[in-house]
Amino acid sequence: MVKKFLLCVAAILVPFGAFGDESKVLKLKGGEGPGKGKKIVLIAGDEEYRTEESMPMLAKILSGHHGFDCVVVFSWDKGGKFIDPNNQKGLVGLSELEGADLMIIGTRFRNPDAEQAKYIVEYLNYGQPVIGIRTATHAFKGDEKFGKIPYGKWGREILGEQWVSHHGKHKVEGTRGVPDLENSIHPLLSGVSDVFGPSDVYGVKNLTEDDTVLLRGAVTADLTPDSPSVAGPKNNPMQAMAWLHEYVAPNGVATGQSFCTTMGASVDLVNPGLRRLLVNAACYLTGIDIPAEAEVGFVDPFYPSFYGFVRQEGWYEKLDYQPQDFGLGKTPHSPDPPGSPEWDFRDKPAE
Repeated sequence: MVKKFLLCVAAILVPFGAFGDESKVLKLKGGEGPGKGKKIVLIAGDEEYRTEESMPMLAKILSGHHGFDCVVVFSWDKGGKFIDPNNQKGLVGLSELEGADLMIIGTRFRNPDAEQAKYIVEYLNYGQPVIGIRTATHAFKGDEKFGKIPYGKWGREILGEQWVSHHGKHKVEGTRGVPDLENSIHPLLSGVSDVFGPSDVYGVKNLTEDDTVLLRGAVTADLTPDSPSVAGPKNNPMQAMAWLHEYVAPNGVATGQSFCTTMGASVDLVNPGLRRLLVNAACYLTGIDIPAEAEVGFVDPFYPSFYGFVRQEGWYEKLDYQPQDFGLGKTPHSPDPPGSPEWDFRDKPAE
């Protein structure tokens, strides 16, 4: 309670930045910690896996527990009035990538305008590190704006993999992270155990021997955390689920490193092992020593909604989410999309 109070006071007393559109992004000033002085930009914007919920939660952990200055970028509706994950052209605030030490991205088929897109290209042209979650393998679409790397090739070039397939059965079979035998003692896996999520295993086929696979995804029989792995060819061999990749920048000169995991639905991040994996990756890619067991407790309660497309007109307009709704001391709660399965392994607000 004391720690949370101090975090909230810091957020009130310490102004953070005078750059970008202050009303369109969420900014969290880092406290004391190994990441002090380093800036992370977390980019939300997907129609299915609720990164508008997960990115603010991760930003609070990275700023509150580990000292990073964090900025969350959202996708907005056409009129710029409310956060709208369904608007593929709605990313606002990518200028925050200027001077950033790390980009964490979880977008899906976004198509930002040229003014916004240039900041992604410029960031990569410095060889800066990237963390991609879930649909980041297909973060963008369109071919005309991305320098030497068409948007459609973003996943292959920057993260090592593009969209391939649902390998597990969507909304029926879950994912359990299993350490790759060759890399089971990699520092990125420090303190990481019991990784499970109700999103399904993605198909992965384009990684090369130069990529470092850290976890493989075992397809589980159902969506319960203690579900057994399915027998047979689905798990033989298991698909890569988390890996490191070296990329060549759009300018063809700089090189950089990325980390990608095909997990990352907001309900996946109920799992502390997955949250720790992402915190470890943030430390690793920014040159910070990885703790033996990084602190990944929620700064505020986290009430994720289940993944799935929202096709009801006016859904996000009615929610009317603004960046400050996800700030310190606040925990918005969205209803599950219609047709979601029952999944009782997460906290929910009191009725």
